Amino acid sequence: MSTEPSQPSLTERRKAATQLEIARAAAALFAEHGPDGTTAEDIAGRAGVALRTFYRYFRSKQDAVGPLLSGGGDRWRALLAAAEPGEPLARTLERAVNEALRPPGTDGAEQLGVTRGLLRAAAQDPALRAVWYRVNQDSEERLLPVLTRLAGDGADPLEVRLAAAAATDAVRVALEAWAETDAPTTGPGSPAELAVRCLHELMGGMRLFKP
Repeated sequence: MSTEPSQPSLTERRKAATQLEIARAAAALFAEHGPDGTTAEDIAGRAGVALRTFYRYFRSKQDAVGPLLSGGGDRWRALLAAAEPGEPLARTLERAVNEALRPPGTDGAEQLGVTRGLLRAAAQDPALRAVWYRVNQDSEERLLPVLTRLAGDGADPLEVRLAAAAATDAVRVALEAWAETDAPTTGPGSPAELAVRCLHELMGGMRLFKP
């Protein structure tokens, strides 16, 4: 029996593409006018969709940026899902973080720039901040079964759960700290460098991550 994940249907791919287009439009307008100066109608118009289509996918204008904010976590989990059990879990996590937060090419750098702008806006917008926290909570929940597989059958479920929370918070805190600065997307002070530092600090005392 195949264990490969099923591929999304054409309808699901079209839905995801529409959501991402709306998310990009929302992020661009937030950068230009701020959340307070942007309406759902503005976002729908920029994305080229009807307002009813916007509300089919999103509850509010702030909610519309969720697909962009969750993109990094999706890449990270995909890298971890492709890893094989047996290697020290700390090393696997660090490698995945480095790869996910060092996106190649200008598109990756632009995506991090969009995230920086949204996190800066979230500091002044409680509704946008709530979306960011919800994205991270969802990421933690989806990370748990991935880490459970990598940790192996003998791992303590409580330790794996704690590891999922710590790993998610390491990336969250790193991105928030980076967004407060003008540090580059690579090298010292970058999201990847900060995330690895946070991983070491948060996981240094966990038995699950001992060599």
